[in-house]
Amino acid sequence: LNMDSKGFVVCAFNRTVAKVDQFLANEAKGTKIIGAKSLEDMVAKLKKPRKVVILVKAGAAVDEFVTKLVPLLEKGDIIIDGGNSQYMDTQRWCKELKPTGIHYVGMGVSGGEDGARYGPSLMPGGHLAAWPHVKPIFQAICAKANNEPCCDWVGEDGAGHFVKMVHNGIEYGDMQLICEAYHLMKDVLDMDQGEMARVFEEWNKGELDSFLIEITRDILNFKDTDGKYLLPKIRDCAGQKGTGKWTGISALEYGVPVTLIGEAVFARCLSALKEERVKASGVLPGASGTFTGDKKAFLEHLRKALYASKIISYAQGFMLLREAAKVHQWNLNYGSIALMWRGGCIIRSVFLGNIKDAFTKNPQLSNLLLDPYFTKHIGASQESLRQVVAQSALLGVPTPAFGAALAFYDGYRAGVLPANLLQAQRDYFGAHTYELATKPGEFV
Repeated sequence: LNMDSKGFVVCAFNRTVAKVDQFLANEAKGTKIIGAKSLEDMVAKLKKPRKVVILVKAGAAVDEFVTKLVPLLEKGDIIIDGGNSQYMDTQRWCKELKPTGIHYVGMGVSGGEDGARYGPSLMPGGHLAAWPHVKPIFQAICAKANNEPCCDWVGEDGAGHFVKMVHNGIEYGDMQLICEAYHLMKDVLDMDQGEMARVFEEWNKGELDSFLIEITRDILNFKDTDGKYLLPKIRDCAGQKGTGKWTGISALEYGVPVTLIGEAVFARCLSALKEERVKASGVLPGASGTFTGDKKAFLEHLRKALYASKIISYAQGFMLLREAAKVHQWNLNYGSIALMWRGGCIIRSVFLGNIKDAFTKNPQLSNLLLDPYFTKHIGASQESLRQVVAQSALLGVPTPAFGAALAFYDGYRAGVLPANLLQAQRDYFGAHTYELATKPGEFV
């Protein structure tokens, strides 16, 4: 529907033909969209070079569809996987199809149903030869930020899906940080939902301006049909589709300390242990103190802590992108990636403009924390982050994402860490050798 509204002729196909008929009779009624009764029928109706966008469940379903589609296509035709595929699958298909001359594009899509219909963030990667053919379409249908399309070519083979995976990991981190802020407001400051909604509304007017802060305000304000707030009625067990987990696994594989996103994933895992948590709550002792400080001052600490932690989370995400790019020889444009996330997607925020500026000024920037803008702002916020983490620990409120942010920050800025003892231990029990501080690179 989005493509049709931008003037592109679309042929719709589903293996359940009745769904195509139903779609044409309802949602697509009055449009120029045509239907196909079979894969062969669809391929015959497409103009060359054919452009086939696949929107099916990642994994086996994609493999099955592509396997059936490839024999029907010709050299120069283009397959675009717009699902949440793992980047390794996209790499595999790019490699397999290269000899055939059929171009394969793995495209990350973010924005949910509304985004897909009215303008998502699009992250295409794969065979570069496909880009001139699909660029006019994707840049027309994507979201816009300051009149710039939130879509650009990401890089070779699996780069587009890798960037989307990291986007989703960052999304996990952002959501967990907001949940921890909400938890502290509710259980430490004893705020009601109306108060909390007003705080998030105020925060959304400043440097925390973002889609997730905005919807948190709306969720806190939302009342059920009985006139009572809906949020307290929702069971505290968070689901996940796996993309955050993929980011954590990739971080381990590439040796990058993406600790905040990892904790955000584990927080969801812990939330799923509802019965165990309820049982443990009646057995395990906790903190006995109550908050006696200044509420307004603590809220300001919380705002600053959220911003500082957000900076650290994104810094970790871009560290992972840089390492993967080095391993796979992807020529990633980090400023362009930040722009792609400025609109249409779940993590869209004003903050991403600062990231784009940082990489525009210095494309070789090794870490966002070292950009003057972010160095200044985290310097002004790190004391507040310490206050929040300390108070949380003293009052027994779990803040794994805030804690991970602070631990990473202090670890990253430490000129000397206790890893010398760790290396000595490894050598003691396993003869792994060690380097002398005065002779780096020489192992004894």
